[in-house]
Amino acid sequence: MATGTTAPEAAQDQHGHMDPARALVEPQDAVNGPVQTRSERPRSFDPDEFGTPTGREVNWKHTPVSRIAPLFTQATDNDGVSYSFSSGAEFQSAGLAIGDAPRGEFFVPEDLIGAVAWNGSAEALHIKLPREAELAEPIVLDITGKGADLRADGHIVIEAETMSKGTVVLHHTGSAQYAQNVEIIARDGSDLTVISVQRWDDDAIHASAHQARVDRDATFTHFVVTFGGSVVRVNPNLELSGEGADGRLFGLSYADAGQHFESQVYMFHKGAQTTGDVLYKGALQGETARSVWIGDVLIGEGATGTDSYEANRNLLLTTGARADSIPNLEIKTGDIKGAGHASATGRFDDEQLFYLRSRGISEVEARRVIVLGFLTEIPQRIQIEELQQALIADIEREIAEGVTP
Repeated sequence: MATGTTAPEAAQDQHGHMDPARALVEPQDAVNGPVQTRSERPRSFDPDEFGTPTGREVNWKHTPVSRIAPLFTQATDNDGVSYSFSSGAEFQSAGLAIGDAPRGEFFVPEDLIGAVAWNGSAEALHIKLPREAELAEPIVLDITGKGADLRADGHIVIEAETMSKGTVVLHHTGSAQYAQNVEIIARDGSDLTVISVQRWDDDAIHASAHQARVDRDATFTHFVVTFGGSVVRVNPNLELSGEGADGRLFGLSYADAGQHFESQVYMFHKGAQTTGDVLYKGALQGETARSVWIGDVLIGEGATGTDSYEANRNLLLTTGARADSIPNLEIKTGDIKGAGHASATGRFDDEQLFYLRSRGISEVEARRVIVLGFLTEIPQRIQIEELQQALIADIEREIAEGVTP
């Protein structure tokens, strides 16, 4: 809000009449209008700078605020989750306090929960791929919730040094109320894959901000896979900062009744000759199953030669399930190779179902084949055979529990 203008004044028109709708928004919005563009949203390490979400804000209006509210305040004991390595423990470096590089080299919280997690995590867990190392096996970090009523704040830094190559898997199980930040830095020439798998119990609450910077000629691939939890909100933020940087963001979710799965994806093409690909797929079954996907792509003024595409596909398996899908594309230069976005949400294709049944396949089996064929594109992109097969088995189990004629 401009200096010297009060909120009541800002809610009045030129004739002095009060506008109730304008009086409801934040003071700065009353003058300048609400911030709609992802790149223009305020960022701060101070939770007080954000205020408590009401559900009217652009980045919270699709989120069940009352259910995620436990994450709006810092954890007292911070004992809600435990961390252990199934493999790759040798790549854990010394913990990073606030102010210790590379913590904060790129990451700045975009919302209240991100700021809470930043301040509530006295020591960030640091995973580092050494310079020019090529890891034969993935680094697997198990994050285990210890109770539905227990709170935890966490900050994880994943750093791929120059010309390194490897995969990091974050595997979430159990139950907790978990606010999490994941800061990712892919330095020049590196090839990094990060896979975040949410297999929480049905009463878990999890909100996570993944912010990644991809430097010159580096490649970064990111997966968000969610099957479990009450409310799971994982927001990836990717900056392709270096010339020739390549970023790929993939997502897979299967929401049942009572579950809310959300991802607000942001890809910023900052450097020239950068390439971006976004594909999220979701299936929903159950009257109150809900998914939210918001995809923002910004091609900056200096991002000449950019090639970018984002897509979201959702399959509604039962009446009452709801998927919100909102793609956005902003281009600030005309010198690009290509840019586009797409979104589609629908039910079973009756023609596909008829075709399979006409070949003697039962309706139950036909539905299973259709759902499996729709979703398996995402796990098939994961270059870890064991994890790929485990995720396909998860999809099979979800289908068996919910898809009926």
